[in-house]
Amino acid sequence: MSRLPLDPIFVERARTHRAYLISTALEQAKAFFLRPKTTTVARPKPAPAADPTATSPKAAGPKPKPSSPTAKATTAAPRRKKTRAQHRKAARNWDKKELATVGVPGPELRIEEHTIPVAGFPDVRIRLYHPPTADGDQAVPAVLSFFGGAFRIGGIDYPTTDAGFRRRAADAGVVIAAVDYALAPEHRYPTQLEQAHASLEWLFAEAATLGIDARRIAVAGVSAGGSIAAALTLLNRERGRLPIRLQLLEVPVTDLTGGHIDLRPVREMGIPRIFAIKELRSVAKTYLLDRRQAKEPHASPLLARSHADLPRAVILTAEYDPLRGDGAAYLAALRADGVDASGTMYLGATHDTPIFGGVLPAARRWHDDVVTALRSLHDAD
Repeated sequence: MSRLPLDPIFVERARTHRAYLISTALEQAKAFFLRPKTTTVARPKPAPAADPTATSPKAAGPKPKPSSPTAKATTAAPRRKKTRAQHRKAARNWDKKELATVGVPGPELRIEEHTIPVAGFPDVRIRLYHPPTADGDQAVPAVLSFFGGAFRIGGIDYPTTDAGFRRRAADAGVVIAAVDYALAPEHRYPTQLEQAHASLEWLFAEAATLGIDARRIAVAGVSAGGSIAAALTLLNRERGRLPIRLQLLEVPVTDLTGGHIDLRPVREMGIPRIFAIKELRSVAKTYLLDRRQAKEPHASPLLARSHADLPRAVILTAEYDPLRGDGAAYLAALRADGVDASGTMYLGATHDTPIFGGVLPAARRWHDDVVTALRSLHDAD
């Protein structure tokens, strides 16, 4: 099959990403081989029996200090935590630069934030972006939205994420309810899904108070957020069957077993296969407590026995993205079970294309297609 070459704007970025993967691998190898050796403190031997001729308790020798038989040097865990925090800080700083250099700032909108309790799990923060067309008297559609970031970075405060939500709310005339779900590995699956479900129930329950039309609520997600959004529709079907009107999934992760990863785009971008596989596998390793959980439908929505009676779906994928197979397979599964589902693949585009609205026509088209899908919530029943 003939392919459209990678858009020129991504060529240098692919080279940079390749260098990053190689340098990261080298750093990890260096840390492994040069790591300090752990020492085990041996269990102290029993004190010898006291000399019956001794005249002082000290004659039996000093009393040994208690020690754990498994006491070891433990410097690795604090170092990992520090590295993770540094990585997230660097990611957010990079995101800020991306918005300034290749992105499109979002408009000023009315914003409100809420903290939602989640039974048995951490509370979750939700930010509502109200469109400028909302006058308070007429309820408007809403979209419960989940950001991307491999389950372990990102958030609703990231500059490109915030700008994207603002633009979509303004251009589509809908309330964007952005969920700041907990990050892995501090919080593992199914924490994020339970937070998502609690957010969905809250949005429906409080719709009238929030100026939202409860008959016109959708869910949406990007990448890891797409996984959460898709799994939420399954959970909603099991628990409450709230009337979700649409699921909008952008470059979604739908199979954490890796069964639908497509490495051809990686090869064509010149990224070594071994590094790409390692990076992709680390996503599931970080998110799940046990890799066997990858076979659960709530972790891998594609693996559900049935996708019947799920909301209408719009799925967007990118040609140069190893997750394109996940999106295509999920689209096929939805269609096979009678769901109204459509899909679009953007040629010459990569996983993070939507943030390049300031410099890339494909990113602007992507935004327009998202807005079109969201504006369909305004259509008459």
